[in-house]
Parts: sequence; C-alpha cells; structure tokens
Amino acid sequence: MNLEHKLSNLPKNPGVYLMKNEAGEIIYVGKAINLRNRVRSYFQKSRGHSPKVKVMVSHVADIEYIITDSEVEALILENNLIKKHAPWYNVRLKDDKTYPYIKVTTYEEFPRVLLVRRKLQDGARYFGPYTDVSAVRETLSFLRSVFPVRTCRRTITEGDQGRPCLNYHIGRCLGPCAGLVSKEKYGEMISEVILFLEGRLDRLIPDLTRRMEEASSKLEFERAARIRDQIHAVQTMMEKQKIVAEHEDDQDFLGYARAGDLGCVQIFFVRGGKLIGRDHFLLECSPEEDAQEILSAFVKQFYEQAAFIPREIYTPLDLEEPSVLEDWLTGLRGSRVYLHTPQRGPKKQLVDLVMTNAEVVLNEIRSRQERQEQEYAEAISQLQDVLELDRPVVRIEAFDISNIQGNQVVASMVVMEQGMLVSDEYRRFKIRSVEGAPNDYLAMAEVIERRFSRGLKEQQAGDTSGKFSIFPDLVLVDGGKGQLNTAVQIRDKLGIDIPFIGLAERMEEIYVEEQSEPIVLPRDAKGLLLLRKIRDEAHRFALAYHRNLRGRAVRGSVLDEIPGVGPKRKKALIRHFGSVRAIREAGIEELMEVQGISRKIAEEIYQYMHEADRKQ
Repeated sequence: MNLEHKLSNLPKNPGVYLMKNEAGEIIYVGKAINLRNRVRSYFQKSRGHSPKVKVMVSHVADIEYIITDSEVEALILENNLIKKHAPWYNVRLKDDKTYPYIKVTTYEEFPRVLLVRRKLQDGARYFGPYTDVSAVRETLSFLRSVFPVRTCRRTITEGDQGRPCLNYHIGRCLGPCAGLVSKEKYGEMISEVILFLEGRLDRLIPDLTRRMEEASSKLEFERAARIRDQIHAVQTMMEKQKIVAEHEDDQDFLGYARAGDLGCVQIFFVRGGKLIGRDHFLLECSPEEDAQEILSAFVKQFYEQAAFIPREIYTPLDLEEPSVLEDWLTGLRGSRVYLHTPQRGPKKQLVDLVMTNAEVVLNEIRSRQERQEQEYAEAISQLQDVLELDRPVVRIEAFDISNIQGNQVVASMVVMEQGMLVSDEYRRFKIRSVEGAPNDYLAMAEVIERRFSRGLKEQQAGDTSGKFSIFPDLVLVDGGKGQLNTAVQIRDKLGIDIPFIGLAERMEEIYVEEQSEPIVLPRDAKGLLLLRKIRDEAHRFALAYHRNLRGRAVRGSVLDEIPGVGPKRKKALIRHFGSVRAIREAGIEELMEVQGISRKIAEEIYQYMHEADRKQ
C-alpha cells in the first residue's frame, strides 16, 4: 500500500502515528486527537512548515497508526513508543534509563533505604529520579548517619531473635533482627526518613524534639543525645532551604535552554513553600526544535517516571495541548494537577531564575564538552604521530586478563569512541584454555581469537548489528612485549589489518610491533593519559567480573552440594537470609520459614551445613 493511499484512508479517531523511512526505521512518533487531520497536515505545502518538519517529511516512506480511545491514552502510548524506539526526530531525554532513585522498602516489616535504577510497582516509596549519582550516595550516607536504618538484606519479622551485626553495636542499626526494636518504633523512624526525603524538614524537627524530651524524661540520656544530634543535622540541612512562598503548596518550576542539538531543562522543587532542591536534565533535539515541543516532551517523559508529581507545575511558556497534559498528570498523581505560565509577580521571577540557571548549566556542559573534544583531538594527533598510524583513530578497544593463581581466569574488552567510554559495547569472556598455573599469554591469545573470529563471521553473514561486527581502528592490550606479540600472532593468523599496541603498567611504556624498544612518553602527555584511561577501565571491568564469579562460587559452594536444594530453593534461601553465613547460623524452624522449605529439607540443610562446619 503506497503512502498516498494510506494518507487518503486515515481514520478520524484519536491515536498515535509512526513515520518510517525507506529502511523501515521509525523516525518520528506523534499523537493526535484526529489522526486524519494531523498526519495529512505534514504533507500540505501551504502550511509553512519548519525546516525540521520539511526534512523529516522528505524521508517518510511509510506511516503506521494505532487508534486509541482518548487523547490521554494516545499520549501514554506515544511516550512509551518514543522510549522504546528513540526516533531521530523526537525530543528525547538523554540516558533516561540510568537515572537513579532512592527507594524505601515500605512493603517490608522493617524497611530499608536503597539506591536503585528502576522504579517498580512493588508498593515501595520512591524518590527521584536524580541525575547526580554521587549526590544521591552522599544523601544516603548522611541519612544513614542520622537515622539508624538497617542495611542488611535479610527478611526480618517482628520478634526475631537473631544475632545483631556490627552496625547495631556502633549505633548504625536498631537491631530488628534480634528483636531489639518494635515494628512500631522502627516505623516511626521510617516516617521521619520519608519526611526527610520529601524535604519537609520543618515537620520533622517537632517530632524529633518530642522524642528527645520523652527519652530525657525517662532518663534515657544516651538515646536523647542521639536524637539531639539528629536534630542538629536536620537543622543544618534546613538552613540550605530557601523560603519562596508563604503558602505550603507543592510546586515544580521549569526552565529551559538549548544550543544546537542539545537541550537542558532545569527544575526547582518547592515543597511546602520552601525550595528544597533543583536538578537538570539533558535532551536530544534537532536544532530547529521549538521551545514548546522541548518542554512538552520533557514533561511527558520526566513525570511519567517521576516518584512524585506536585499539585502545580510552572513553565515559562504555554505547553502544547495543556488540558490533555493536565488530565494525564492528574491520572498519575491521583488528584488534580495544574499547569501554569505566570506573567508577573514572584512566580514569574522564580521561573526567570530557573531559566537563567538552565542557561548557565547548558553553557558549562557545552564548554566541558568542547574542552574534552579538544583534548581528545590533541591526544589522538599525538598518538598518530608517535605510533605512525596511517589512518584516523575513532574507535579503540582495550583487552585485559584477570585471575588469581590461574583460577577463574577472565578477560575484558572495553571500547572508547571519540574519547568517550561506551559501556554498552563492553564484552567479557571466561577463559577456557587456561587451567592450573596462570598463563596470561595463552589467555590473551584466546580472547583475541574469540573476539575477532566472531566478528569476521558476523561480517561475512552481513550481520551489522552483531556484538562483534564493528572492528576498532586501534587495539590496546594490557601488558608488555610478550602479550603484544601473542595478540599480533592471532591477528595475523586471522588476516586482520588493525594496528595493535601494548601498554606495560609498571613504567607506562608503549610497545609497538616490530620495535624492540618501547616508546616512553612524558607522564602528563595527553596521548598517554588517553591510553591509561582505557587501559585502567579494562582492568576495572575484568576485575569486577572476576570478583563476581568468585562471589558466585563462594555463595554456591555449600548450597549446591545439599541434596534437595535446587536453584529455586537456593535463590529463596539467599533472598531470605542474605548470605550463606546467615543460613549456617539459622535453626531448623527459621529455615522452614522460607517458601518451599519443608521440615525434611530444613533438617537436611541444617545437618549438612553443620557437618560442613566440622569438616572445616
């Protein structure tokens, strides 16, 4: 069915449309209250479209559509499809999958506070998303220093009589695993944690003060002193909060800036009339994108995953179809949400301030990017001269081996493109050819052969999306002349024309093929710093994989040998107790609390674990 025929037969229902190019790739996703009118308008020359729309339409070879019951339903579907397909002509949050949340596991009898990467519908309280992981870690560290929330993974019920860990003895946990705190008292602390994370510190202070006075009246002076320290810490945090309104409404203030294909949206979070924090998010957009589309796209993509939606959202300009957005946001929040564009007064001043902040942040990011690009260009130019490379270097792959006395030998492959580490392209390998004594040469030979032979097969099959189909412009092996010669022999056997170099860690010497003496660059040379960066990342990635395998081996060494304990029961035991050590310390009745563990199996586990202890 050709495009003209599809355009003439579009329905008038609300829905979502997907525009595709000749290769069948989705290049744009949009929604409409009337699919026929909206989609056909793109192809009407009298409309005076923007340059972006004209270019996009010139690439459209096919259109698909999905009918929905309402425009709000179309908005939800449009948002999901943009996240799934990341179309070239849609505005998209950069790296939105990586934004962390703070999670309070309120579905547990004794909740924990965690940093997580995904927001699930599991009954927990979530805060975020945040863009700065280090700031989130600092917040968690501060919070745990103020509130003794448990950090273990054990499933704890009220009245448990386990052995408290070190955290209890140093005052960092209340010891619910040993029955040292009631569910009610622990729950009071979790309520305070939630108030803290919500930024409602002024409501937290009176509660803490009441508890301090109660402890003091009962002559529990140590407990009262601990609460006093909590109050001081919270008051210090309160001093950083700026009062921006006399009322106690919850509001978000949005501002934006854009430069080229990068947009930045800044948010000020106002809770109870106080500015409790701010954050910025980057968006990928075309240079011709108008401000309305940037802000509308951000609102849809950010609040769809936000842990909290305020009653009022203030923007510097009117958004597209505000009533539809308000209805959608109201459905997410569960109560009415309003979009406002202030024209004067304090709210307009605050929106202007957010706009200024967005501009400053974007300028800093662009400046940093330009500096990184310049440093990378200088580093690559230096390496091309020193290594006498006859073609530009865009993609570098680095390989490293990790083992302990020949056990659990693994290898890593990390990728750098245009000076940026590309974690999605990282690969890891279990080495099969090395047993017993360590042999880094043999391990390096194996990983190079596996990586490039697989890549050749994918290329011959025309599989451009394969994991190994893209070849680098330069290969870096961690090690000296021996490791380099081993890797080069495999490369030559496979008939690949790629330059290989080695970087010896002790003296940071660069080894090149057919040169007996290494190249020694100054320690601060940009080319050497670039090689060290990717080499160190390969080392880190290999070591992390090796530790992971060692941890699996330790966790499974005893459980795997117990009759009647298969993968499902093993997983349930680890989830319930958190560690093999905790399982070993558990009694038969405690073991029976785990789903799928009968008395017979519990007795078998108990007997086997204690027999294993005696053997040790």
